[in-house]
Amino acid sequence: MTAPTSPALPLNLLSIQSWVSYGHVGNAAAVFPLQRLGFEVWAINTVQFSNHTGYGAWTGTVFPPEHVAQIIDGIEARGALPECHAVLSGYMGSEGTVGAVVGAVRRVRAANPAALYCCDPVMGDVGRGVFVRPELPDLIRAQAIPEADVVTPNQFELELLTGQPVTTLEEALDAARTLRTRLREGGPRLVVVTSLVRGDAPEDVIETLAVTEGGAWLCRTPLLPLDPPRNGTGDAIAALFFGHYLQSGDAGEALSLSMSALYGVLNLTHRAGTREIQLVAGQEEFVRPSRVFGAERVG
Repeated sequence: MTAPTSPALPLNLLSIQSWVSYGHVGNAAAVFPLQRLGFEVWAINTVQFSNHTGYGAWTGTVFPPEHVAQIIDGIEARGALPECHAVLSGYMGSEGTVGAVVGAVRRVRAANPAALYCCDPVMGDVGRGVFVRPELPDLIRAQAIPEADVVTPNQFELELLTGQPVTTLEEALDAARTLRTRLREGGPRLVVVTSLVRGDAPEDVIETLAVTEGGAWLCRTPLLPLDPPRNGTGDAIAALFFGHYLQSGDAGEALSLSMSALYGVLNLTHRAGTREIQLVAGQEEFVRPSRVFGAERVG
């Protein structure tokens, strides 16, 4: 009689982001999609708010930067850090939080040198400009970016990080390649540019661009008339792309699957007419997108 084989265990991912009780931004937009993809997610919340700040009013608490290190201490005491396969970070509200996130990444890598770090450098957006503390862009550029293996800036953040304009595909490729050179040596050095709207693209579409050492891929979906734009979409796409990339190692495939899933969720959100993105109602999109948009090789 053949002995039963042990079940394959999921990958473990540490996600350091904000948390809201009502709605979906930060970890509240990233954890559940990653769990549906089959990850064990170790969430560290940097804030606990009632809702996202886009409403103009909220309640809750910003945790001190030491909170991140304390949670890492507890995880390390369980002997679990060698089993941490990846780290994902999002909005960093203070100078101390940037340092705490970088410290957490270094501690994970000390226990597991193969662990990858994805930094979503949340700093601003087209139309809104910089919406974080004025010192944060320079700190993220100087401290977090050099530790990252994958970065997921939106178009505005790519311009802010590189100082290069992004109005055409060629300019987007040039800026992404510049940013790649600043990522951690020895890693995949993968740049994913979200919410790309360029002058030389077809009308009524939105694109995401992935640039790697081996080439570049572009994925395009219809632009849904969501007004106001829904909060948490950047957090969700960063988590979905990173999750798919960790599973397949294929940037083009990860781009296609993550963009298709997000489009499905946003289309459902648009049809429902809700202010919050419908992550729970649209959860099947994460594993079986109802409409798949392919990634085109462009570089």
